[in-house]
Amino acid sequence: MNDFQRIAKAIDYLIEHRSEQPSLDVIAGLVGLSSFHFQRLFKRYAGVTPKQFLSALTLESAKPLLDGHASVLDAALDVGLSSPARLHDHFVSIDAMSPGEYKTGGRGMQVTYGFAETPLGTIRVVQTARGLAMLDFDNTRAPIDPDTTPLPHASFTHDDRVAESVALRAFGNGEKHFRFHVHGTNFQLRVWNALLALEEGERVSYAQIAAAIGNPKASRAVGNALAANPVGVLIPCHRVIASSGAVGNYKWGSHRKRALLALEAARTGPTS
Repeated sequence: MNDFQRIAKAIDYLIEHRSEQPSLDVIAGLVGLSSFHFQRLFKRYAGVTPKQFLSALTLESAKPLLDGHASVLDAALDVGLSSPARLHDHFVSIDAMSPGEYKTGGRGMQVTYGFAETPLGTIRVVQTARGLAMLDFDNTRAPIDPDTTPLPHASFTHDDRVAESVALRAFGNGEKHFRFHVHGTNFQLRVWNALLALEEGERVSYAQIAAAIGNPKASRAVGNALAANPVGVLIPCHRVIASSGAVGNYKWGSHRKRALLALEAARTGPTS
């Protein structure tokens, strides 16, 4: 068991047993480490301590967070391109694939893919010269099947260094601004851009996203757009939850969604 697998196992255990408030010793023993070593390892890879993560899981109450952050999203999106510079940078960070690129399946394009370990499992990254085309979770590390990507006729090169660089930025505490080269309908692109306006730790409902993009009756369509999101974590569809406060569905598993939300809450909240 490597370090990433130990942290992933600990996160899974904490989610499953959060009501029991397991001690540091118990979790460390589960992954075969001393409490001291485990504490340092968890903080290194997850960015928070096990206690902070458990506190975020325990105190998690999504409904008040939804209520508190609705105005943030509304304010960010109502003004469109006159948004503050930071938000404008996010809005232009999605570079949609042209109809020609999509129609030809990326024929003639050079694409790099690779795998990297993260605290939540192995990610697979697909990147073109213009940005990230995919980020999903794939523990098999099997050679990529181009037909499972939007660019089945592109030339693919395997290089794990690309994925490892993305993983360090996506799951670490560094700069998370990326450019994305993705295919989507106009509606999907509007939803994905709306997600990029959210700060870490914010949560919104499907209805709030629908209202923010000017289509308040489109909550179900918003859900479909989230399910079609090709870039997990970085186009943060995990921050959209049910208006009831339930975590809801997630393309890569509700268990992983809960972990992402708790990690963000622990990094941005007052828990100790």
